Amino acid sequence: MSVELYRNGSIYSPADPFATAMLVEDGTVAWIGTESAAGALLDARMTEIDLQGALITPAFVDSHVHLGSLGARLNGLDLGGARSVGEVLEAVAAAATTGSGILLGAGWDESTFGDGTLPTSGQLQQAAPDREVYLARVDVHSALISPKLAMRFGLSEGPEYTGALVRGKAHGRIRDAIFAFDEATSSENRNRALAHLASTGHGTVVEMAAGQISGRADLEALLARTDAEKAATPEVFAYWAELVGTEDEARTLLASFNSGAVVGLGGDLNIDGSIGSRTALLRQDYADAAGERGTSYLGIEQISAHVAACSLAGIQASFHVIGDAGLDLALEGFAKAAESVGLAKVQAGRHRLEHVEMVDAAARARMLDFALTASMQPGFDAAWGGEGGLYAQRLGDSRAAGMNGVGQFLSAGVPVVIGSDAPVTVASPWAAVKACLELSDPQARISARAAFMAHTRSGFRALGSPNPMAGQLVNGAEATFAIWDAAELSVQTPDLRVSSWSTDARAGTPMLPVLEDELPNCLRTVRAGNVIFDAMGAA
Repeated sequence: MSVELYRNGSIYSPADPFATAMLVEDGTVAWIGTESAAGALLDARMTEIDLQGALITPAFVDSHVHLGSLGARLNGLDLGGARSVGEVLEAVAAAATTGSGILLGAGWDESTFGDGTLPTSGQLQQAAPDREVYLARVDVHSALISPKLAMRFGLSEGPEYTGALVRGKAHGRIRDAIFAFDEATSSENRNRALAHLASTGHGTVVEMAAGQISGRADLEALLARTDAEKAATPEVFAYWAELVGTEDEARTLLASFNSGAVVGLGGDLNIDGSIGSRTALLRQDYADAAGERGTSYLGIEQISAHVAACSLAGIQASFHVIGDAGLDLALEGFAKAAESVGLAKVQAGRHRLEHVEMVDAAARARMLDFALTASMQPGFDAAWGGEGGLYAQRLGDSRAAGMNGVGQFLSAGVPVVIGSDAPVTVASPWAAVKACLELSDPQARISARAAFMAHTRSGFRALGSPNPMAGQLVNGAEATFAIWDAAELSVQTPDLRVSSWSTDARAGTPMLPVLEDELPNCLRTVRAGNVIFDAMGAA
């Protein structure tokens, strides 16, 4: 039996907003209370852990992540800091001097280059004359490739391949092939990603698996880890993005994984692409590309059949959708499914949409009608919103102004969960909470507490967890939490009048870290009583 008494800190718990100590017994929260009570409680059975003023919160849930891609990004050429074509080419040339085979990189974003130009295919080949080169854009919906790689796949100039840039279905075909790693490499990537997520305070992650991302074999290997391996990492749930057309197909496909960790069919089941790659499906032309409105990967009939099949089978369906016209397709598909199987069946499915960045009031109302959850990434807005940002460049100021309406969703009654879409944005949960406080649209902003709930407890609800205490620190709950070096705590909202009132002790509101220049560092992450990351050293 293991018994740990954490004391001399702050405990984020609805059971006691002023708690400073917590007792964990055999992986369960056994008691939460004050320092004076902790002193009286301490006995020889317990391991005493001095928090030295640190904060304990429930561990975060990343509701949308790609483990294999994240692991590969952490081990590959990171172009996230490149601010010009020259810097991209310098990084490629330096990386080309070591290793052999295809040179993989990711993270470039031409909206930060000043003039927005891209390397030419000739420049890429000159930088790495003896290598094939694949450099994924930050959104992973397009890439820069060298002539050698284009030749291998038989590409010629056309709508999906111009200069060095490849996108759309041609990009998907190339990506499928070059990321078909052997199992040893895939395992290393997954383990690296899970260790990174544990080090950032995540106790649970939701893997969005798809054939065009890492493949079924990768997901099956992830699910087949031993119990000991699983206990040493964040808990993993997964969605598998494959269309079905009947109830029997849905049941058979889900059962074929033989794992309760696969909770739905969808996730990155793409209706459209991304704004950065101009493949998100829009009602009107891109502001910086006349005549272009994006790419449709699924039609209403396919969406409707998938939703109907999953609804009849009692299985969650989910779709990747970003553009407003893409959302129109999604909602028409849900409407047609409701006509087929009944609205109540669709609502009972607890289906969800991933990203949903361009949403008007009418679309929000329809999402509420279908009982849909919005799975969102506020880090997108932090990276690409605001005056002169990528959204404004691609969409124009008026359309960009209404992006990522987290607050509008919650006000309308549509549940929101938060993820990173790592490796697209960094898996930094406090950065995501901060982004919710600072969203470009003032109407979209929410309090730190609401964002924290969307990034913890709400994540379990969206997964259909039967445990009402999941994502909380209360007596009897699973001891899944993170410890943070937060120096200052407060209650933060977009409205400073509310914030100043609710920091008063009489409000009884649990406080969270002040999110300014320095974000809290994770000192320890614990899942079900098992330490899965530790920077505290010996207690």
